[in-house]
Amino acid sequence: MSPTPQQRRAARHQLGTGPDTPATRRGPSGGRKKPITVDAIIATAFTIVETEGYEALTMRRVAAALETGPSSLYAHVVNKEDLDELLIGRLCAEIELPEPDPDRWRKQITDVCTQLRDQYLRYPGISRAAFASAPSNLDTLRVGEGMLAILLAGGIAPQTAAWAIDSLMLYVGAYSLEVSLASRRLARSDDEWVVGRDELLRRFAALPDTFPNTKHYAAELTAGTVHDRFDFTLGLMIDGLG
Repeated sequence: MSPTPQQRRAARHQLGTGPDTPATRRGPSGGRKKPITVDAIIATAFTIVETEGYEALTMRRVAAALETGPSSLYAHVVNKEDLDELLIGRLCAEIELPEPDPDRWRKQITDVCTQLRDQYLRYPGISRAAFASAPSNLDTLRVGEGMLAILLAGGIAPQTAAWAIDSLMLYVGAYSLEVSLASRRLARSDDEWVVGRDELLRRFAALPDTFPNTKHYAAELTAGTVHDRFDFTLGLMIDGLG
């Protein structure tokens, strides 16, 4: 008897991605199409997110793209949450983790966070898949393990290190989501919702005198690129650990 989706999921969490027996297609065209596999589901899901955004990703949408029914997907993936785990795990698998160095731990943890940010930004809004979920995918846990090793090597107390990882990952996810949302609005030429620095400066200058600090420090409030702000915030968080 073939393993259930739940058994497949448990095997992935224990041993990594295990044998992926293709699901049999049904219907008159079943024999002419490529079989459904976990890799095919993941690749299709990434394509949907890349072209349509994470909000478009549903099990039914993936099934339609694969020219099959949702039941074929459930032979491999338990539900949408399981698919989310697989997607985040696949992104995390591409992150390079350094050998922890006590003298370079700040740069090392920053580099890992930057890699994670760049992975998220490849697929608009996909960092939403990492919110409100306890990491159990081995590839995702590998990143957490690597970050913990870096912080411990830097002399950070275990409890502080554990909470710091949670905070850093939450910030990276939220930052990536905001950038993705803004980018998609710009792509739609939705100028009403996304304005440039010049327009912000104009609006701040037009404020009444009840906003004296905002008017006076408008240049500072609007300075820098989004990645400048990312680096600044990471620096604040990491320096606070020391």
